[in-house]
Amino acid sequence: MKKHLRFTIGLIAVLLLGIAPACKNTSDKPLTLVAADCGWDSQKFHNELAKIVIENAYQGYRLDTSTASSIMNWESMKKGDVDLFIEVWPNTVQSFTQDVESGEVIIHGILVPGSRSGVYVLRYVVEGDPARGIAPVLPNLKRVDQLINYPHIFPDDENPSRGRFYGAIPGWRIDEILFKKYEHYGLDKNFNYIRLGSEAAIFAALMSAYNLGKPWVGYCYEPTWIAGKVPLILLEEAPYDPVGYYEGTTAFASQLLQTVSSSQFPAKAPDLLPFLKKFETGTGFISEALAYLDDTKASHEDAAVWFLKNHDNLIDEWLPATNARRLREHLSKR
Repeated sequence: MKKHLRFTIGLIAVLLLGIAPACKNTSDKPLTLVAADCGWDSQKFHNELAKIVIENAYQGYRLDTSTASSIMNWESMKKGDVDLFIEVWPNTVQSFTQDVESGEVIIHGILVPGSRSGVYVLRYVVEGDPARGIAPVLPNLKRVDQLINYPHIFPDDENPSRGRFYGAIPGWRIDEILFKKYEHYGLDKNFNYIRLGSEAAIFAALMSAYNLGKPWVGYCYEPTWIAGKVPLILLEEAPYDPVGYYEGTTAFASQLLQTVSSSQFPAKAPDLLPFLKKFETGTGFISEALAYLDDTKASHEDAAVWFLKNHDNLIDEWLPATNARRLREHLSKR
């Protein structure tokens, strides 16, 4: 009996010794964490910022990304296959509140204190641009519902008898909501709803219209590089309502972009939690960084390095002194 007891205790000790290093990640191999990459530039940029910090201000981590639709990445995070959404737009995830309340998803911090999205027109459509010799064509335009009267101002090049309304990207939750909005305001009667395949294609169409001084109307959001370079006006709608929003009958809410994780993440990387709580940028900062990204054609990683070097003060806001020193040492070699 005693021999059996000693064997059992010894076996438990061996198992505990084998488990402990994995919990503390004391091995030489970095612990790989996975962040969602759903395809839009601001999220890609925030992912690179976080990657540089996590891999260089801390020890023992590697940050990879999961490239998939927002819906697929969200479900993967709930299962624990994806660890982090460095940047999530909560109102585009219909189950967000439910998933947080159930404990499947954990909120860590506010990444961008205020963001906007909705139906935009180029500012000179309403106000003109005297410096470019552009007169206002719709000086009284304020609301989305007024667009039904002006398809001829925004003609579809392929079908000039109808207007062209730019929607969001297929597969994004917001595209479903926006199409309902398009129908709600009766724009389907005299506008074509145009879905382009990527964020880059949407912004290229907007930039092309701006360069030519032509009217443009459609979906956009901030922070983006395009909002940092091109003057836009967000058209008014009925005040945001959480039910009406998903039905396309009210304005999109100004959102707090947040950093969230799977329920398993805090146990995997507890020392990263204070950083994620303090990791905050802002609409102006990110529009500036994304404009730099477009101007220079830099990679998201290079833009993140540029941003950290040009906004060094943020490092001290995010990190304790020791971690901040490690990060600056890394950046000095870039």
